Amino acid sequence: MSTPTVYLTLQAHDAPALIDWYVDTFGFVVAARYEEDGVVQHAQLNWPEGAGAIMLGSHRPGNPWNREPGTAGGYVVTGDPDALYARVTERGAEVIRPLADTDYGAREFSVRDPEGNLWSFGDYAGEEA
Repeated sequence: MSTPTVYLTLQAHDAPALIDWYVDTFGFVVAARYEEDGVVQHAQLNWPEGAGAIMLGSHRPGNPWNREPGTAGGYVVTGDPDALYARVTERGAEVIRPLADTDYGAREFSVRDPEGNLWSFGDYAGEEA
C-alpha cells in the first residue's frame, strides 16, 4: 500500500472508543496512536484496501484546529461492499442508507458512527483525472 497524501481529519468526544470502533466495525488498521490518560493527541488509521487513511484525536475546545465532533462525512472505496455491509450491520452500526445499486452503476451503503459522522462505502472508485 502506498502512503496516503490526503487524509480525512476527525475529532471525537471519546477518541479511544471511536478508534476501537473503526477498527472493529469498519476494518481500519491503526498505523499510529498517541494517547495519554484517555486523551488521543493523534491517531492514524489506514484503509486496508488502498491508499486512504484518516487522522483523528480527542476533541479539545480552544485548540486552533478545533472542529465539532460528529459533523464529518466520508466515502470509502471497497472492493466488496456486500461483505463490508454484512460486517458493519453484524456489529450494530446505524444504517442510514441500506446497501443498494445506484443509478450511476455503483453498489453502496451509508452508516452513522457513534459520534454522529456519516460514512458511505461502495465500489465507485471515482473518475479518471
